Amino acid sequence: MVGTLAATVMPQWRVSAYIEGNIVVFETIWEGLWMDCISQMGLRLQCKFYDSFLALPPPLEAFRALMCIAVVLSVLSFLMAIAGVKYTQRTKEDPQGVSIFILAAGIAFLLTGTLVLIPVSWTGGSIIRDFYDPEVPVPLKRELGAALFVGWGSTALLLAAGAMYCHFWCWADTAAKSRYPLLAQHSLHRPGTARGPSLGVHAYV
Repeated sequence: MVGTLAATVMPQWRVSAYIEGNIVVFETIWEGLWMDCISQMGLRLQCKFYDSFLALPPPLEAFRALMCIAVVLSVLSFLMAIAGVKYTQRTKEDPQGVSIFILAAGIAFLLTGTLVLIPVSWTGGSIIRDFYDPEVPVPLKRELGAALFVGWGSTALLLAAGAMYCHFWCWADTAAKSRYPLLAQHSLHRPGTARGPSLGVHAYV
């Protein structure tokens, strides 16, 4: 959750590259989702938010929307995970009821990781493609920024958390069926659904 929020607000998505004849090393350019920053010798930092929302490229607008949705969903996933763990501790005798919260948290974590992975990987791929494209001018070439690595790390943690919670749900569901086999067969023995001959009380006597 923290990594998703950090990757969203960090301006280091695209960082200026120093290659070939580009000897201007005292100035570093950062390009993020919300602002551009210029760092001079690491001592002075000037940042400016993008002036117009409508003038932004469509991919950047889509990346903004995906990362904002991912931030909200990561908070909800975190809260659902906490609620699921607390509910598990209070109702250990009913693992089937716990699985609803655990499964919801797992699916939310997986969805959040996917939402973060799309803009981060798309941006990283475009940076690498432009870097090796000879038609792109050298001053316009960029390198992978720190925000991309934070996003990839957050994606790995989110997917791992989602897989863990989904696995726990599967384990809890299997444990419930093996521990209470009569509950799993309850639907087969409901009144009026049995196909065999009904036996009265005197038949057992």
